[in-house]
Amino acid sequence: MKVKKLTHVGPKGEAQMVDVSAKPVTSREARARGVVRMSEPALEAIVLGNLPKGEVIATARIAGIQAAKRASDLIPMCHPLILTLIEVECVPDRRLPGIRIEARVRCDGKTGAEMEALTAVAVAALTVVDMAKSADRWMTIEGVELVEKRGGKSGDLRRPG
Repeated sequence: MKVKKLTHVGPKGEAQMVDVSAKPVTSREARARGVVRMSEPALEAIVLGNLPKGEVIATARIAGIQAAKRASDLIPMCHPLILTLIEVECVPDRRLPGIRIEARVRCDGKTGAEMEALTAVAVAALTVVDMAKSADRWMTIEGVELVEKRGGKSGDLRRPG
């Protein structure tokens, strides 16, 4: 197997941002997902809106949207993008029990929106934990992953399975 040259490392081994100026602008989209697992009573408190910090689902959704817009501020080598769409869904699932989170991000740019979608899911999940920790101190964030990406040099990719 041929080892590819690392794109984020300069000639002296220093971290650097990749130069994307020669890349064409293309339409790009990414979807990511994750889960916050919790106790049944905690999920019930979220669904009923009985937590002291307020409406968990709506706040987590807004936090995810804000996070997608700020991904380049949080991830050192991430390029800032002008996002044209950010959707974040937080859906209670009694079978877990917990909250399923999915984000979809779209842009027209020289680099993809995968980090923005992943950041949206991660921060929405962290917001659920912060707002509901009074009901369950031991919630877990699981399976934060890229589901699919579209556009760019590598084309359309979807997670196997």
